[in-house]
Amino acid sequence: MTPEHIELVKSTVPVLRENGVALTSYFYKRMLGNHPELKNVFNLDHQSTGRQPRALAAAVLAYAEHIENPTVLAKAVDHITNKHVSLDIQADQYSIVGENLLHSISEVLNVPFESELIEAWKQAYLQLADILINVEKQKYEQLSAQNGGWAGWRGFEITAIDALESGKRFTLKPTDGHAISEGQIGAYISVKIKVPNHEIEQPQQFKFSAQQDNTEYHIEVHPEENHSEYDVANILLANYNVGDQVQVSAPLAD
Repeated sequence: MTPEHIELVKSTVPVLRENGVALTSYFYKRMLGNHPELKNVFNLDHQSTGRQPRALAAAVLAYAEHIENPTVLAKAVDHITNKHVSLDIQADQYSIVGENLLHSISEVLNVPFESELIEAWKQAYLQLADILINVEKQKYEQLSAQNGGWAGWRGFEITAIDALESGKRFTLKPTDGHAISEGQIGAYISVKIKVPNHEIEQPQQFKFSAQQDNTEYHIEVHPEENHSEYDVANILLANYNVGDQVQVSAPLAD
């Protein structure tokens, strides 16, 4: 990035502090409208509650504030890339995100798309995307190299459901019968399910409350209040039974 680009990006910091969530909410609505296939990737319940737009707004603001030295965001990059890998985000999806983000900045801030400001943000986004893509590539490779490890989604069957004081404990075993990577306490997996009455799938992350071995995983699923029809936990509790199948990503820990 040129010094001019850096200064232009920094000049948007006050606007991002004031209107960041409005911008990211607009962005998600625009992108998911243009690319409905991504509704299978992004958690729509987190969209409806505003959790995802708030998280992205905070990340964009932090990046703009530290645009001169993004290495100070190493911890945040590690957290973001773990979430992306857990959701099987792929490099080619970054171009879709970038295009819609730049158009959103242009449209929400009422700035011509051909302006120097949008060009500056384009260079900033390309820089960030390159960082994330490279880190995620390494993490996918590391997951695949583990004993029983894999990258992306893998089929699992629900083999037991046990009642808890609040919610249920689901036991998940891989349908291919092979070993799976062990999971530490506090590590998490993403579980992707089919949403009833909709032709989409939805992912959600679940943390392990106990050490997991290389044969099966146990997740505790608790009911969520004031959530949408896309909430994975509530769908699992109400609609999924022993013998049903889900998709699971390999364990990760922040």
